[in-house]
Amino acid sequence: MVKPRYDEKQLKDLLLQMMETELGGEQVYLAALSCAINEDLKEEWQGYLKETKNHQNVVRTTCEQLGIDADEAAPSRTVVKHIGASLVKAMELAKSSGDAAAAQLVACECVVHAETKDHANWELLGKVAEAASGATAKILKEAYDRVEKDEDHHLYHTQGWCRELSIRALGMPAVLPPPEEVKQVETAIGASRAEQQRDAML
Repeated sequence: MVKPRYDEKQLKDLLLQMMETELGGEQVYLAALSCAINEDLKEEWQGYLKETKNHQNVVRTTCEQLGIDADEAAPSRTVVKHIGASLVKAMELAKSSGDAAAAQLVACECVVHAETKDHANWELLGKVAEAASGATAKILKEAYDRVEKDEDHHLYHTQGWCRELSIRALGMPAVLPPPEEVKQVETAIGASRAEQQRDAML
């Protein structure tokens, strides 16, 4: 029997963290939407919320295919849940201040925090898919291929919104929707190129 080129226990832990991240992501987007005042941003996040619910199903199915209980408790999962709940609480706190624009900006920052973890999870799963073999490789690759592009979109586009809303809050001209949105970027290189073009888009 060929020994896997990765730690199977850590793969299970990663999948449990991913399940919790996607569940928490739903709550983060619901809270963020309650803070959104820009209609384009609201529409964007409504789409991300729908995709996040789909990602929950993908992770759950992946766990089932690998014989893992997607609802199993784990110390690392408890930490992920705590961070997600903290992001929701931060948005509620910002909203209670009465400054709608400031609350929207905080929501953007919180989504970037959540999506940074989410994006990293899927990147790691992709690495394991490359190292795995047989049925496990097939299961992981199918999950990765279904979701990874969404995660790139969520992270890079929200980073753009966060940057431009912050620039506007500082009293400077902003590009809204952000260049990442206009150019429909899906990669880190694309996001970087879009940001470099922002001056020409003002």
